[in-house]
Amino acid sequence: MTTLMMILGIVVFAIGLLISIAWHELGHLSTAKLFGIRVPQYMVGFGPTIWSRKKGETEYGIKAIPLGGYIRMIGMFPPGKDGRLEARSTSPWRGMIEDARSAAFEELRPGDETRLFYTRKPWKRVIVMFAGPFMNLVLAVAIFLGVMMTFGVQTQTTTVGKVSDCVIEQSENRTTCEKGDEAAPAKAAGLKAGDKIVAFDGAPVDDWSTLQADIRANPGKDVTLTVERDGKRQDLKAHLIKNQVSKTDGEGGYVEGKYVYAGFLGFTPASGIVQQSFGQSVERMGDMMENGVESLISLPSKIPALWDAAFGDGPREPDSPMGVVGAARVGGEVFTMDIPPENQIAMMLFLVAGFNLSLFLFNMLPLLPLDGGHIAGALWESLRRHTAKLLRRPDPGPFDVAKLMPVAYVVAGIFVCFTILVLIADVVNPVRIS
Repeated sequence: MTTLMMILGIVVFAIGLLISIAWHELGHLSTAKLFGIRVPQYMVGFGPTIWSRKKGETEYGIKAIPLGGYIRMIGMFPPGKDGRLEARSTSPWRGMIEDARSAAFEELRPGDETRLFYTRKPWKRVIVMFAGPFMNLVLAVAIFLGVMMTFGVQTQTTTVGKVSDCVIEQSENRTTCEKGDEAAPAKAAGLKAGDKIVAFDGAPVDDWSTLQADIRANPGKDVTLTVERDGKRQDLKAHLIKNQVSKTDGEGGYVEGKYVYAGFLGFTPASGIVQQSFGQSVERMGDMMENGVESLISLPSKIPALWDAAFGDGPREPDSPMGVVGAARVGGEVFTMDIPPENQIAMMLFLVAGFNLSLFLFNMLPLLPLDGGHIAGALWESLRRHTAKLLRRPDPGPFDVAKLMPVAYVVAGIFVCFTILVLIADVVNPVRIS
């Protein structure tokens, strides 16, 4: 049964992946057609075509390897200065440029001269290239907000999980009390596991981060804790003391290895699934976006540890880069966990949403052959043309993005090597969630 559920989880993730890719390419396709650009092909996947159907002037299809997708637009690059499209040099770099230029015009038909991608105004090209990643962002936001507002997220609550017996400084890294340790304020006040703290000194509290901040801001103060116990409310008197505790990140979490002296009560909050308001969900989405950007920036610094995990005896860190194979494996693992089905569905949706958010951020990098590289080229062309107009100089014409193809091949080669490294690590030393 476990193997069957593992396979089911992988299949469900694969379907979510295909939908995400198709959704991305639909953004490019719809805006390209909106601006009159001819699109001969819309494909989900790479490699051999396993199904296709032509409708109008576009062939729609699915290919065997579900690791991406593309639409083929004619005239992605402008012709050379002499108006010719074919390669005309033995230089390998020039050959790359002219091969890309030729491919952009290989399906040119009579009447297509006005339907070329490069002939569209820069702002229209920006929209066409941005539409794909934007669709992934829309899907990620819709899933994240939908799950958080309807199902909820695992978070720390104001319910007491465990009461500390004594006061221990956090840096001591011990959990057992020793002779001479002072009794924890929570213990002395009569707080018990299962109590839900609903008010702090008369002020209502409904989330852990607020309660935590209130406790830490009042060292040495006598306070009243209003708790719900067995369906009834009662007030408990507690004297908060000053103690060394872990530094917080401002959202209820902790900064590893950092300590501060603050108010201390002495209990561990219980975790649970808590529905989020729209405002809370948006705030969490903002945090996810910020963390995603930070992860993308720090990606190069994680390569040594990833290499050690793949070819050495190093551990696979929880925040290690993970590819499609690793994500599919995690999806399979979700369906084998001993948790309610609704939790499994929520986790799977979060996994697909996270994949879409990563697609958006990655594709916005201003590097060819990514969408962000084409956006950067269109913006640079717009800047050049507007500058020339202001200075009353001749129009410099379209920016020849094809000249950057050697750089694009280098970038693509780096991406391929990184993808292979991640693939090997995902197979021999995968990230696990259980």
